[in-house]
Amino acid sequence: MKRSYIICAAAAIAVMVSCSVDYTESVDPKIGSAANGHVFVGASVPFGFVQLGPTNNNTGWDWCSGYRDDDPSILGFSHTHLSGTGATDLMDITVLPVTGSQAPVASLRKESERVVPGYYRSIIDESGILAELTATSRAGFHRYTFPPSDSAAIYFNFDRGSGQDPMTEAGFEAVGDKAVKGYRFSRGWAANHKIFFYAEFSQSFDNSEFDGHYGKLCFNKEKGGQLLMKVGISAVSEEGAKANLKAEIPGWNFDGIVKSAKASWNKELSRIDIVAPNDSTRKIFYTAMYHFLIHPAEYDDVDGQYRGSDDAIHKAEDFHNYTIFSLWDTYRAALPLGTIILPDKMDDFINTMLHIYYEQGKLPVWHLASNETNCMVGNPGVVAVADALVKGYCGFNRDSAMVAMRNSIMMDERWMDLRKEYGYVPSDLHSQSLGHNMEYDIADAAYANAAGYMGNTVDSIFFAARSHSSMVYWDPETRFFRGKRADGSITGPFDPCMTNHLKNEYTECNEWQYLWLVPHNLDGLVEKLGGREATVEKLDSLFSVESPVTGGAVDVTGIIGQYAHGNEPGHHTAYFYSMLGENGKAADMIRRICSEMYTARPDGLCGNEDEGQMSAWYLLSAMGFYQVEPACPRYWFGTPLLEKAVLKVSGGKFTITAEGLSDDNRYIGSITLNGKPYDKPYIAYEDIVKGGSLVYHMAPESGI
Repeated sequence: MKRSYIICAAAAIAVMVSCSVDYTESVDPKIGSAANGHVFVGASVPFGFVQLGPTNNNTGWDWCSGYRDDDPSILGFSHTHLSGTGATDLMDITVLPVTGSQAPVASLRKESERVVPGYYRSIIDESGILAELTATSRAGFHRYTFPPSDSAAIYFNFDRGSGQDPMTEAGFEAVGDKAVKGYRFSRGWAANHKIFFYAEFSQSFDNSEFDGHYGKLCFNKEKGGQLLMKVGISAVSEEGAKANLKAEIPGWNFDGIVKSAKASWNKELSRIDIVAPNDSTRKIFYTAMYHFLIHPAEYDDVDGQYRGSDDAIHKAEDFHNYTIFSLWDTYRAALPLGTIILPDKMDDFINTMLHIYYEQGKLPVWHLASNETNCMVGNPGVVAVADALVKGYCGFNRDSAMVAMRNSIMMDERWMDLRKEYGYVPSDLHSQSLGHNMEYDIADAAYANAAGYMGNTVDSIFFAARSHSSMVYWDPETRFFRGKRADGSITGPFDPCMTNHLKNEYTECNEWQYLWLVPHNLDGLVEKLGGREATVEKLDSLFSVESPVTGGAVDVTGIIGQYAHGNEPGHHTAYFYSMLGENGKAADMIRRICSEMYTARPDGLCGNEDEGQMSAWYLLSAMGFYQVEPACPRYWFGTPLLEKAVLKVSGGKFTITAEGLSDDNRYIGSITLNGKPYDKPYIAYEDIVKGGSLVYHMAPESGI
């Protein structure tokens, strides 16, 4: 039976905010720019196509975003970047101002660097040029202040983007003496990536050069002074890039665009207004919010045209098209948070996913710049669509969504054919067999919930049963999920602490971490482990086992015992304590994760940010709850870190208050919802988004 709390994003309130609070003052974009955070550093607006910032002259896993805080080298300022990924691409349309005979590489004076939401500045060491950057959604704005020079120039670097996406074709053409246009095609993580640009300058250039790899424009700067450059980008055409630029930056008011970018960030950041117990918590929270709001990125022109997954040009008539869907990561927390505080965005996200299905024949897995990368395992796009559907979103065709989900989980690609044939993915026929199979189970469970919501009882029953297929991997002797060959025998040797990236049965994890990857079927795991008490004891062991994580998976970071917070498959695990009736233990572990794995330093993220997922976990946990089960609209209680949070939701405002919160009173003693006692260990999604008041009555021990 369909739920009664249908939320149509078309009818959702517009999120309008007061300018009385400057939330950007509590954001430090450098958090996560060292160690393994891989976050974007530069100028952008929320969900913008453009992320304009420095690209270091280094490549590799440590430079997936193009930038590390401890690296002063610079290839140039690129107009697109990823944020927090474990793989690299983009860094397109890279430009560098130079003087003299300087080669198109340089270094930054790190002490001169300043970055705030919507604005970046630094001094280029070799030339002394002051570089300032700001952005709109589809255009970047540069302001370069040159010292006196008789040979000032701007280089356009088409040869290198991320360093792992070789250029296949490029174009560069002067349009008069104050504009250039061109394109860069490349083959990398996105196998067929096409981006176009149109750039205008505040001063005429003397001449232009292009050798097929670099474009160069020479300017007269004998007296020094400022040079403004604005660059529109498009995935469609040079004409589209020009139209985007004209629409979003029609004039030359750099400071005005900085102000507009800041206003855009304040508008989005104000979706949650908090009272934090200290400045550090406030900074960590709003920086997490900032990172959560960077992606997905708008991926259509101002006229609605976009390049589809079929490499054809389409027009989005009734939605905005987006890209950068790191769904294996974001289905767990980022998108469930979005369903609460982004009612005006979610239908666009889902419509984009459905149009990807129409264009490529399946829902997205890890979608990037019109390309399906097929990165990571499972069918996470199914989980994302199902979650929005069961929460009442109606700005997309629900029947089409059901068809897209079902067809996507019934395909024969990506070893789903093996799962159909054997009932599971055999470990001797494919590596990461449990990684694939357990994520396929999660997608099946999500679709089963959607089918039940839509009244399709047959599918709901069938796919709910199939979502338990990973139980075939259970090894009662070791009490772990183990690889299973096609003949039914268990693989070996047994080492639950070993990670062997891409070569064993697990995906970026080990047996300890994958033991808990059943967010939809905790009851089944409890049965295998011998009951609730035995399961709690095993969960205690996860966080306390003294053996180190071994092997070579660089993503397995943020270690507590064998728990790895730096990678997404474990993000729900601490909340299993609450589901098992042990909220006190949940509170202790969640607080420990928040304090140890999130700090206000450049190395303040224990693992890849992964397009907002790492931050969304913190945001939800700081408010005291987390969605564990796929496409199941309820959020399990943990423990709040904030004294108060006011969320802008489709029904108005939802206020969360932690009365008596302190280090001693760190547990939820009791709860009231809208003034009435509340005794459930979770809160329903519908109770959040319709607005109201949730009060945690904090105590020295848990009462729920």
